Amino acid sequence: MANLNDPAVRRALAGHIRYYNDLGIYDFYRRPSQGGSAGLEFAGEGARAAASLMEAAPPDPVTALRLIREDLGDCTRCRLHKQGRKQIVFGVGNPRADLMFIGEAPGADEDEQGEPFVGRAGQLLNNMIKAMGLRREDVYIANIIKCRPPGNRTPERDECETCSPFLFRQIEVVRPKAIVALGSVAAKTLLAVNAPMSELRGRWYDFRGTRLAVTYHPAFLLRDPRQKKEAWKDLQMVMKELGLKPPKISE
Repeated sequence: MANLNDPAVRRALAGHIRYYNDLGIYDFYRRPSQGGSAGLEFAGEGARAAASLMEAAPPDPVTALRLIREDLGDCTRCRLHKQGRKQIVFGVGNPRADLMFIGEAPGADEDEQGEPFVGRAGQLLNNMIKAMGLRREDVYIANIIKCRPPGNRTPERDECETCSPFLFRQIEVVRPKAIVALGSVAAKTLLAVNAPMSELRGRWYDFRGTRLAVTYHPAFLLRDPRQKKEAWKDLQMVMKELGLKPPKISE
């Protein structure tokens, strides 16, 4: 029986509980095991399934992400499936990445190709990642919502609330050391706050046990290149946290 006083065990258990909460399972109770120590059981809808999942060895990240994608299916959970989306844009990158970028929503290019950040904003994000000494395939990239809003409008609150549990499960699987929220929609949704970017940037937050930083969305930087210097400051803060050094520029 695992020692529930062990901090590592408690963190892992907390992660499991968050995962089941996102599945809609909230009721747990403790019972004595045969050895006299306390174990966890589940009550309410989905109890047996949750108990079986807890007892089973957790799948590897590649398999776990595939299962989340299968659970998402051809999603019809919010209105966006009726408003012209071509396909769901799930996420891409290293399933064991130390760094995860989270944007707002797919745009036209992303909706066409089925991959986040592949248009002009994606090209800039690739350059930002490269400036950090990383490659796109080293990180994991996703969005708050997985369907393109019509006309690239800002996602509605209920759309974010409907879709974000799948993102939370992706984060739980990847287990990055740091998350970068790109833009105000991502930051406000993840942090559950309503504050301007000027107040959100420049500091670390705790998101479910993971360090989270906020910076400008690449699409915003394309509209206002003057803010690229500020975004680089944010990325340097992340690099310091992860022990990264920018690549040397060959002469």
